[in-house]
Amino acid sequence: MPKTNQIPEFLPVLSVGRHRSPKRGACFMEYASHLAGERWSDHPSCTHPAIAALARAVNDCTSDDARGRLVPLIPSVIGLHGPDERIRLIVGVRASAAALPIASESRQRAISVGLAHCEMLLATQTGPMAEHLRGVIRSAFDQAPAAEKWARAFLSSVGTSKTRLDSWTVDKMVALSIIGMAEACVDDSDDRLFRLLSATIDDCERDAATGRVVAPARRERELA
Repeated sequence: MPKTNQIPEFLPVLSVGRHRSPKRGACFMEYASHLAGERWSDHPSCTHPAIAALARAVNDCTSDDARGRLVPLIPSVIGLHGPDERIRLIVGVRASAAALPIASESRQRAISVGLAHCEMLLATQTGPMAEHLRGVIRSAFDQAPAAEKWARAFLSSVGTSKTRLDSWTVDKMVALSIIGMAEACVDDSDDRLFRLLSATIDDCERDAATGRVVAPARRERELA
């Protein structure tokens, strides 16, 4: 698929929300279901639910003028699956780490708690995946030290009994992070959302291919 903002006339146009049919437009995941030959749906089986949740959120929070740039990423999510816990960690960490440095203070606290919890889950894991995700977390916390301090104090006071990252938690992390990015006082939120989705897909693709996460892929994807 050509990496341009021009969408062929016979394919649906990306727009916000759910749509009853391609004639009324499509969100990112409805477009994926169409290309995969599945029943029209924004929750197709061709993509892991956590990745799909991120893609829907990015689609809806990207501006109308920039949403067409997401089209070249759609084929990459078709058939993209992996072990639930690992994919959820990749998506949760990536979304939270991208949002933390720029989100409002009130959202930073909630985002940092989720990120610190992911770090706790990674503490007993070894290998390239754990090392890579811990590095992503550390980089985000270095840009928001006050939020990190608050999150660690909060978790220390209340504790946590969760030993895994469930789908409900990841969905909430994604929603909070993407809204935080879209409403942040920055002039490049569309670019940040694009890069987040692209980087997450890269990590999940590498994980699916090798069974582990290594250094971030350096595949070049156009931003315009």
